Amino acid sequence: MFEGLNWLWTIIVGGIAGWLADLVVPGVKVGVLGAIIAGILGGLLGGWVFGLLGISTGGLLGILIAAFVGAIIVLLIYRALFKR
Repeated sequence: MFEGLNWLWTIIVGGIAGWLADLVVPGVKVGVLGAIIAGILGGLLGGWVFGLLGISTGGLLGILIAAFVGAIIVLLIYRALFKR
């Protein structure tokens, strides 16, 4: 399923994006594992949204930006559903 170390890069980029999003979104502190999960889900969501908008996410920086934006969306949804 995963070729080479793609899964490792997914976790690293997802972790960075999730950690940055966790710093930006007020009222949500999800910890390290939560940040990695938010970043990975955010990468999927951000890549999909950027694709719909016709924005290219080529290269590591583009993927990180898409994952960061997606992780922010994921954390905002999490905050809306589970925080009061």
